[in-house]
Amino acid sequence: MDRDETARSPRAQAVWEFLTAGDENRRVMTTLRTPGPTIGVVGGGQLGRMLAEAAAPLGVEVVVLDPTPDCPAALVARDQIVAGFDDEAGIRELAARADVLTFEIELADQDVMERVSEDTGTPVHPKPSTLETIHDKLVQKRELEDAGVPVPPFREVEDADDVREAIDDYGAPVMLKARTGGYDGRGNVPVESKADAEEALESVAGPAMVESFVDFEREVSVIAVKGADEVATFPIGENIHEEEILRETVVPPRSSEAVTERAHAVARDVLEVMDGRGVYGIELFETPDGKILLNEIAPRPHNSGHWTIEGAQTSQFEQHARAVLGWPLGSTELRSPTAMTNLLGDVDEEQSAQLEDIDEILETPGATLHWYGKRQARPLRKMGHVTLSAVEENESVEDLLERARELEDAVTFRT
Repeated sequence: MDRDETARSPRAQAVWEFLTAGDENRRVMTTLRTPGPTIGVVGGGQLGRMLAEAAAPLGVEVVVLDPTPDCPAALVARDQIVAGFDDEAGIRELAARADVLTFEIELADQDVMERVSEDTGTPVHPKPSTLETIHDKLVQKRELEDAGVPVPPFREVEDADDVREAIDDYGAPVMLKARTGGYDGRGNVPVESKADAEEALESVAGPAMVESFVDFEREVSVIAVKGADEVATFPIGENIHEEEILRETVVPPRSSEAVTERAHAVARDVLEVMDGRGVYGIELFETPDGKILLNEIAPRPHNSGHWTIEGAQTSQFEQHARAVLGWPLGSTELRSPTAMTNLLGDVDEEQSAQLEDIDEILETPGATLHWYGKRQARPLRKMGHVTLSAVEENESVEDLLERARELEDAVTFRT
């Protein structure tokens, strides 16, 4: 088999091997030796940090590339290359040290990664072509719509007249979105009336698209995994946003069984469009009449999947490591109902990161604190998260959410 199929280490000469016998009753086996394989990750934020934490027990090393010295992943990864996400020399160094490349941030340059992969033979998962699709929300929506994935009505806009025309067709408000560069709600602007079109378009400052505003019952997400020859989906999560930023996720959601089945079906259809192995965060709208519409896709582990670390048999981060290496996937089954709440910077301006009053979290049964190691707290910056898993039988989703919010409210970054 070739290197892309097995992610074999050139340093260790077949660190991991798939041994195939002719007998049809035998199966492919995976063998572990020391040293283990290395995953090179473009991006060293909290996702890279948690990926390194999950990879270590498997004997897998992680090297990250990030422009910020001592980035959050640096403390737990094998090493950090300090370089920009589009720095070709840095990515070539990363490829030379890794058996497979992946990314934890969409700012990774797909053209550079594809060129480096072709020159070095180091595979990239998910594929750079998928990253290229995801980079542009308009391209993303067009490809998904062509594949039959249900999406809200949308169109490209070039000027304010296009926005006003969309309001005529879709009704007000509409959602104006930057086609590139947006995350955590950045680049998304609701347009309440035609009079607001010009100002909204100026605030996006670049190529844009517009979508009809979805009157949703709730926002949900599916963390889906594409392996070498299998796919898997985690239980659906219900997401609570405020100011376009994810605040909480709770699993299972307050959705019907029919809706959850629909969400899983849509997620699997999305995976058919995506090229390359790995975890995909698939954000969805559940409408009042029980329909599922795609919102956006992240070709990487996702904030709404952090609950899986304590709440699922295999975390999204371990699944991503397994998938990009071409290993068998783990179980996605729920261990227990779980709520996750983000710890966001509750400060008015940037200051040194110092989380006060964490005792209640540490003393609460079923609660787990995750601290990302960021040096500076900024307004609404994601600094960590808390998961709370049910420890009592028949604990309701509402009770879990209420207790998780109480734990989040008890801590502060204010000094």
